[in-house]
Amino acid sequence: MFEDVLSLLFPESCYACSGALARGEKFICTNCSIKLPYTDFHVHGATEHNPLQRRFWGKVPVRFAFAYLYFVPKGRVQRLLHQLKYKGAQELGEHLGQRYGSLLSDHQYNQHFDVIVPVPLHKYKMRRRGYNQAESFGLGLSQSMNLPSYGHALVRKANTATQTRKNRFDRWKNVEDVFQVPRPEQVRDKHVLLVDDVMTTGATLEACAVVLLAAGAKEVSVVTIAAA
Repeated sequence: MFEDVLSLLFPESCYACSGALARGEKFICTNCSIKLPYTDFHVHGATEHNPLQRRFWGKVPVRFAFAYLYFVPKGRVQRLLHQLKYKGAQELGEHLGQRYGSLLSDHQYNQHFDVIVPVPLHKYKMRRRGYNQAESFGLGLSQSMNLPSYGHALVRKANTATQTRKNRFDRWKNVEDVFQVPRPEQVRDKHVLLVDDVMTTGATLEACAVVLLAAGAKEVSVVTIAAA
C-alpha cells in the first residue's frame, strides 16, 4: 500500500517519452515499447539481408552483427541513449540488454558466444560519468544469455575526441591504435561478443575487433543497442 501511495505522489517516468509509468511498467512505458523501431537483424543472421553485417565486409571478419533498435534522430531511441549516457540511467542499459539478450537467446544465438566484452571508456570519461554505458548493456546481455562479461578485457589507451561530427575516415583515424587487450588469456580461442551503445560507421567496433582477433580471439561478433 505504501509503494502504491508513493508511486501516486512521485510517479516514475518513461525514459523514452517522459510520461508517467503505469504499475508494472519498468523504465519504458508500454506505448513506447510498442512503437520503438526494432531492427529484427537477428532474423537474417550473417547474410546479405542484414545491412549491419554488410558494413564489415572487406574490413574485418565479424561473425554476426546485430543492433536492437534503429537510431532515429530526435526520436525515442535518441532520448533513451541520452538518458543512458548523460543522465545517470545506468539501469536502463542493463534493462535493454536483458530484453535483447532474451530475444537473441530465443533464437539460439547465445550458444555461439563464449564471453561478452564491452567497448571501453577512457579512465577520464569513466571517472566523470561513473559507469560505462556499453558495459551496462553488456551486463544485461550477460544475465539473459548466461554468458560471462569481462568489463576490462579491452582498455582504451587514449582519450579520443568525440566521434559525433567525424566522417568515416576521420572516425577510423581517431580510434586507430587506441585499444589493447591487457590479458589475452581472457579472449584467446573464444568467440567474443563485442558490445557498444550505438553504431554509426562502425569504426570503433572495427578497431576493437582487430585488436581482439590479434590477441587470439577465435571469432568476434558485435551487438549494439542502436544503429544509425
